[in-house]
Amino acid sequence: MKFDITSLDGKSAGSIELNDEIFGLEPREDLIARMIRYQLAKRRAGTHAVKNRADIARTGKKMYKQKGTGGARHGSARVPQFRGGGRAFGPIVRSHAHDLPKKVRALALRHALSAKFRDGGIIVWDNANVDGPKTKSLKDQFAKAGLASVLIIDGSDVQDNFALAARNIPQIDVLPVQGINVYDILRREKLVLTRAAVEALEARFS
Repeated sequence: MKFDITSLDGKSAGSIELNDEIFGLEPREDLIARMIRYQLAKRRAGTHAVKNRADIARTGKKMYKQKGTGGARHGSARVPQFRGGGRAFGPIVRSHAHDLPKKVRALALRHALSAKFRDGGIIVWDNANVDGPKTKSLKDQFAKAGLASVLIIDGSDVQDNFALAARNIPQIDVLPVQGINVYDILRREKLVLTRAAVEALEARFS
């Protein structure tokens, strides 16, 4: 399908052919949801931990004799029943990541791109280059274009001036095409792809 290309200033810069196998699919919410769950689980630190009874520095000597006290039978002061004892079934340091087949991850990305295209949330720029690393001027350009929440995907390399100018603007994310992912696509209102990013995506999925 043909799609109009604009410049950073909003001027027309020709058109490009978008691949239906990437941008024209019927979006599957289940695939997208699985991918987001995979991404969010993988980024969790998993560093929460507590002391169980084996980690408590307390004597293991039997507290009192087994019979004749009239109380419950206890063998250790480190058990969870006592103040200062270990916690039962508490969290331990672990990875929350789970597996998702590579083909499913690739398909989920295509469905996320198709969903964004169907919602009218995709813009294609000729390039993402600016003359200098000026945040104020770039912010003004975004305001004129009505871009407030945007993920910008460039080619294999992002221009240093553009990256420096955009990095301090809230809700503006700039990534090279290698970093494109389902979660970031859906968390921003608009997805801006440069011509180089579109070509790289088509080469990746061909």
